Amino acid sequence: MGDHGWVADSPAEGPETVAQIVLFHSAYGLRPAVHAAADRLRAAGHTVHTPDLFEGRTFDSIEDGQAYQEEAGGSEEMLRRAVTAAAPLSEGGLVYAGFSLGGAIAQNLALADEKARGLLLLHGTSDLREDAATEIPVQLHIAEPDPFEPEDWLNAWYLRMRRAGAEVEVHRYRGAGHLFTDSELPDYDAQAAERAWAASLDFLVELDGQED
Repeated sequence: MGDHGWVADSPAEGPETVAQIVLFHSAYGLRPAVHAAADRLRAAGHTVHTPDLFEGRTFDSIEDGQAYQEEAGGSEEMLRRAVTAAAPLSEGGLVYAGFSLGGAIAQNLALADEKARGLLLLHGTSDLREDAATEIPVQLHIAEPDPFEPEDWLNAWYLRMRRAGAEVEVHRYRGAGHLFTDSELPDYDAQAAERAWAASLDFLVELDGQED
């Protein structure tokens, strides 16, 4: 592994590779739930890369993860590490994906990558520059309500994304916790997680169809 170790596994034996996905972790770090998600995507035929932006560290709370992020140099340093991990993979066209903090990072990279094929956001978004422009398909999965993604913010985010030219699809999960796909957290909602993954896999299949 390099300075920002990541796992790049090909799909399990079965379906032909459909998408190259870079999947960024949340403020908890590269936890088992991220590896489990990557394995789920690989089983559907995708190649998935899981950069470790926290350099081996994982945390028991979002607050601890955010504190590490600030100690390490803040959001600019996280973006630098993410670009370092993704840049060697981007020539063939990546689908950027991420959980919470990782979603915000994925969004920033996808909108700056002319070859990006799509953006899959789980539990998190980021602000957009006023001059942002993109035509990539975007799918967002978010709790309703979500303390980290207030309604006013999401409405503004959606309008800005549409104004930028993105095709945006939003899935809301009433009553679920913020990181409802992580089975080791109190936020976990099994039914919401299964619905989110089913829609995500359909989204990735549609991206493949668009390329054909």
